[in-house]
Amino acid sequence: MSIPLVLSILPPVLLIAGLPIYLVLLVSAGAAILGFMSVPPTLIPQIMFGGLDKFALLSVPFFIFAGEIMARGGVSRRIVACILSLCGRFKAARPITTIAASEFFGAVSGSSPATVAAMGKLMYPSLREGGYGEKFSLGLLTSAGGIASVMPPSILMILYAASAEQSVTELFAAGVIPALLLGFATLVYILWHARKVKPVPEARRSAVETVALVLGALPALGTPLVILGGIYSGVFSPTESAGIAGVYGILVARFLYREISWCEIWEVVVSSARLTAQILLVVAASGVFSWVLTTSGIPQALVQSVGGLADSPWVVLIAINLFLLVVGCLIDPVSAIVLLTPMLVPLASHLGIDLVHFGVIMAVNLSIGMFTPPFGLNIFTSHALFNVKISTICAGLVPFIVLQVITLFVISFIPWLSLVGAQFVR
Repeated sequence: MSIPLVLSILPPVLLIAGLPIYLVLLVSAGAAILGFMSVPPTLIPQIMFGGLDKFALLSVPFFIFAGEIMARGGVSRRIVACILSLCGRFKAARPITTIAASEFFGAVSGSSPATVAAMGKLMYPSLREGGYGEKFSLGLLTSAGGIASVMPPSILMILYAASAEQSVTELFAAGVIPALLLGFATLVYILWHARKVKPVPEARRSAVETVALVLGALPALGTPLVILGGIYSGVFSPTESAGIAGVYGILVARFLYREISWCEIWEVVVSSARLTAQILLVVAASGVFSWVLTTSGIPQALVQSVGGLADSPWVVLIAINLFLLVVGCLIDPVSAIVLLTPMLVPLASHLGIDLVHFGVIMAVNLSIGMFTPPFGLNIFTSHALFNVKISTICAGLVPFIVLQVITLFVISFIPWLSLVGAQFVR
């Protein structure tokens, strides 16, 4: 028995046994340290706390809080109403609104399941009334939430930046065009599908009503501008922008729209703290696992073995994409990003892949995994939200998965799509 053998056999066994991912990582790493490494056990808590001692991770709780308070404070509803009024002249107004609103809300929350929940409550009844089938509506809403994992401020990119020691600002800028491209690919399919179903047209609003809706939604639509504009203008850092987003969310939801009470704000604080604790517990445990991987030389051995198998970096990149797609539909993306980044980043560097571009590739892969059977989190979110069979949701997801995978490979093999944004802030 050796460290590589322990780290390859024990985690799958513990996952099958039903242990949470943080315990899987901690027990596996602890077994390797206690059984094969001559270091004191007190090193384990030191590594755990050291893994959390990263400035970029401070932004995680604030972005989670900002996204949840915006969802509960009337922001998502106003975004949908505004976009729907502007798109009402189009034949496929309702699904177009779903995609556009998901892009906007993703730029507020950075959370894929939160986007599915927020958009699903508002748009599912509207899509069904518009003549769209159950499978199409469920597939669209479940997959559209994946865009939030790529659109800044993406929680996955913050975690990747902390693990790979890359700039959060550059990763945010690099994710904008890929996120828009994912939405555009879905939009093409929506327009083609609308020609088949003959949807019920959206009621036309007068110019006065449209202007009123746009004006009412301006504070909500301005949230991404406050967050990203402040970062790219150099006024504040990504971590500082997260705190400002939380304050802005309170001001808009509590004092401007007046749709949330102080008691509800406290409930948001508690739920955000719980979710943050879950994420950071996985990050801390993965820090120990990553330390064992690095000190045992496994990433370096992987680089040498893969480098000898393929002459072309593109062949290896295809294999990495396929691997990440499989991983993404089996474990949650937070665990995947913090677990696999230390292992795959040395391989990407060896292949000459820009690490900011590689971060976007990982985020897109894992965003697709969010709505890919059997364990995509968005699927279970839709199942709980709409009370429909998981098989029905999965059937509606097939065309969207195919579209997103094709877009993934376009993003992977055209680095310019990611790096053109990063160049502006480098």
